[in-house]
Amino acid sequence: MNALNSLMDGFGTALTPVNLLWAALGVLLGTAIGVLPGIGPAMAVALLLPVTYGLDPVAAFIMFAGIYYGAMFGGSTTSILLNTPGESAAVVAAMEGNPMAKAGRGAQALAAAAIGHFAGGMIGTILLVALAPTVADLAVDIGAPDYFAIMVLAFIAVTSVLGSSRVRGLASLLIGLTIGLVGLDQMTGQQRLTFGSLQLADGVDVVIVAVGLFAIGEALWVAAHLRRGGAEPIPVGRPWLGRADVKRTWKSWLRGPFIGFPFGAIPAGGAEIPTFLSYVTEKRLSKHKDEWGKGAIEGVAGPESAASASAAGTLVSMLTLGLPTTAVAAVMLAAFQQYGIQPGPLLFEREPELVWGLIASLFVGMVLLLALNLPLAPVWAKLLRIPRPYLYAGIMFFAAVGAYAVGGEVVDLVILLVIGLIGFGMRRYGLPILPAVIGVILGPNAEQQLRRALQISDGSVSGLVDTPFSVTVYAVIALLLAWPLIKRLVVRGRSRTDA
Repeated sequence: MNALNSLMDGFGTALTPVNLLWAALGVLLGTAIGVLPGIGPAMAVALLLPVTYGLDPVAAFIMFAGIYYGAMFGGSTTSILLNTPGESAAVVAAMEGNPMAKAGRGAQALAAAAIGHFAGGMIGTILLVALAPTVADLAVDIGAPDYFAIMVLAFIAVTSVLGSSRVRGLASLLIGLTIGLVGLDQMTGQQRLTFGSLQLADGVDVVIVAVGLFAIGEALWVAAHLRRGGAEPIPVGRPWLGRADVKRTWKSWLRGPFIGFPFGAIPAGGAEIPTFLSYVTEKRLSKHKDEWGKGAIEGVAGPESAASASAAGTLVSMLTLGLPTTAVAAVMLAAFQQYGIQPGPLLFEREPELVWGLIASLFVGMVLLLALNLPLAPVWAKLLRIPRPYLYAGIMFFAAVGAYAVGGEVVDLVILLVIGLIGFGMRRYGLPILPAVIGVILGPNAEQQLRRALQISDGSVSGLVDTPFSVTVYAVIALLLAWPLIKRLVVRGRSRTDA
């Protein structure tokens, strides 16, 4: 009942004309940016971080939430129409959505995706309302050893799940941790990796790191691989579903959130894994197996619903524990820090207007998303005609302006370029970006919690595993690390048995 009352207060905040305007703007911008290939929600939020310095925190986060959900839907639009996912969560939508579009059913595929996002977002946000305050209450009793264990779990999970190999994920994490070390030691005041530069004594701003790795790195990568010309967008009519389509998709829309939400809430969950799981589940349960691979509408509806619910799931761990599980959550955590707000167990007590206004705005954003995107699908298709050289030149310009606005120092532009080159190199060698961003943001906090835990135990390493919670987390970490070996042994055992 407490959560329900707080949510009602949140609607009072979210439904003010100004905040409604920011929500609509966020959904519109997010969808437009998500439609453009290669520009996902993380880059959109990163680019807009410096722009929101003068905004009220509540308005800024309501807009960010709109961008998040809007960009996820926009990514599925280009995935369906051009077989080019705007972001990683939309990869699965192309598997059945693009064949539907080629068969002249692009309108139905876009409608299934839009309603799937609406259903997944609504159910996911209801679960967020129900679970987040409980998780926050439990997290109040978590001490330094427990927090350090959770952060180690986030590091290990994010390097294990993402990228083509664990080594690449670990290399990306180490790059982020190294950047996070730059500046003054929080406890001793000693300079670290500043190379004698006073400008680096305060460390590298997270906003510059996020913009550099996402925007500059991506722009340089596209410039290096630019091809003249591009695929023509497929014309779409008014998205509308017939009765037969609704009959086939409504169960998929309801199943998706219960696959997507848990994966969004765990470290390194994100939307990629649950969308694939939803796709496999729908394929197994489908009565139209002959259509799969040729344009089965359930293969669009289920994964898109799961993707939207996972976005709500990421907010549980981000708001209650201060742990980002996706790139967008990592950038939003940087936005919280930009306003001097630290997400965690006490956030619901210290900033109730902000938190519940943000959660209420998710419900509002879902309605706006559905209302805007069903009639505007043909418009989004036309955005794909923007020549990439102009598009990425604009991104470079806004990224440079945003980085300079952070501190008003020319050295920030140099740092931005250096980090952009690092981002380019990471893409060149197949290193995922998310572990680096999480390393920059969580690295200093992990170091601080480690030192606190060791101080409490008088320097004894046993102080890191002196609580049941931390022991449980380290057991999960051990399982994560050992899983590939266990899996290999099980496969070998089965092959010998079959032989």
